[in-house]
Amino acid sequence: MAKSSRRKLVREEEQGAQILYSTSSSSSPHGFLPVCGCRTAIFTLSLLFSSLFFTFSEASRPIITDSSPSSSPTNPPTLPLKTHQGIHVDPKIVTLLITFSALLTSLIVIMALFKCFGFKLKRNQNRVGTAMEITNPETVDEDVNKKSENCVRKFSWDEIARFTNNFLKVIGSGGYSTVYLAQSPDSGHGFWAIKIHNGSERLNQVFKQELDILLRLGHQSIVKLLGYCDDREEGALIFEYVANGNLQEKLHGEEQSVLPWKNRMLIAYQIAQAIEYLHEKCDLQIVHMDIKASNVLLDKGLNSKLCDFGSAKMGFSSTVQPPSTATKKQLMMGSPGYTDPHYMRTGIASKKNDVYSFGVLLLELVTGMEAFCSEKGQLLTSVVGPRLMDGRAIEEEEVAGMVDRRLGSAGGFDVEEARTVLSLAATCLRQSPTLRPSVTQILRTITDRISSIAFILEEEEESRHKSVKSHT
Repeated sequence: MAKSSRRKLVREEEQGAQILYSTSSSSSPHGFLPVCGCRTAIFTLSLLFSSLFFTFSEASRPIITDSSPSSSPTNPPTLPLKTHQGIHVDPKIVTLLITFSALLTSLIVIMALFKCFGFKLKRNQNRVGTAMEITNPETVDEDVNKKSENCVRKFSWDEIARFTNNFLKVIGSGGYSTVYLAQSPDSGHGFWAIKIHNGSERLNQVFKQELDILLRLGHQSIVKLLGYCDDREEGALIFEYVANGNLQEKLHGEEQSVLPWKNRMLIAYQIAQAIEYLHEKCDLQIVHMDIKASNVLLDKGLNSKLCDFGSAKMGFSSTVQPPSTATKKQLMMGSPGYTDPHYMRTGIASKKNDVYSFGVLLLELVTGMEAFCSEKGQLLTSVVGPRLMDGRAIEEEEVAGMVDRRLGSAGGFDVEEARTVLSLAATCLRQSPTLRPSVTQILRTITDRISSIAFILEEEEESRHKSVKSHT
């Protein structure tokens, strides 16, 4: 009876081992459980330990036989232990074997756990290390950066000199910088415009501030920064080359061609979009502080791109910055004809400074007159402003009298649109900044009441639909 029960237990153990093997073999090509190799090892060792313990337990049981008549009841003979195969085993050896097996099993389990968790920890550390390498700009390979069109690259001064052919051709200049035409080193990319800041400690701070702002920007109506160089005091900024000049040249230059009305309205809309992006959609709000016609670049399709962020303010200063002692002593006068009089009086910078300058730009687009006439020493706001600020509705004849006369030979203009733009300019030019509209409100008026830009609005809507479809 005892032998049959032992055979039954042995068969059950063998069946369990077969089930374990078949399950692991079917679940994984390597014969391990799919969850974790450590679990498989622990389960297998536990099964072997149980089998070993059961075997030695059975072996340690004595086989009781009938005592011989000659044996003494007070001193019974010592009976040896007998295993299934009839091998005699000392009880002390059995105990030692069981203890040794338990210790060995524990050691193997601990090693398996250490190996399992150590592998996971190492794998996680590798993942973290990879992420740090990607996000840390100091560890990114510069050669990889140079192959990416969307990366802002850092160049040496020798490279800047080579790109500009030793600063051969000047295509623009300002009070503190000069812009040179440069040949792009990338085949098929044409030309670049490289802006060199004049070297001085104060202007070097201006360069760093402009670079910091430009690195945060990305808008189709803002000129794109491609690279920079900060090896010397003369900082260099590399921009995309916008080949069709600027709005100042198109409106007031010696060119025979006249900028059509629809293109003027499109420029107003695109610059308003760029300013709204700076004011409302950047992580740190930005005030440009120098909105003017010469800072509006035009491409071959007469699409506009806002440039020159050397006077811009970012963060808290873009909302309201109280004047400091240094500001009171020397206010930044800005560009004649465009600078907000409230800023010139108080030194307080705010978004409404850009709104005022944009109002002057709207007057330029409608009238074709310069913001400041150096020959007469006359401001556009002083010429047209009084006719707009009295609050009454502008008559059709007055509107026609203020619109650029050259537009008659350039496809004409829409009187109602011109009236809307002049009224909008009047609200932007109010003396109190709190009474001026936000750029978002300006954009809403343009999109609702200027039908000349309907074509661009339709294109933008189609582009948005395509973008949504591509994401879904």
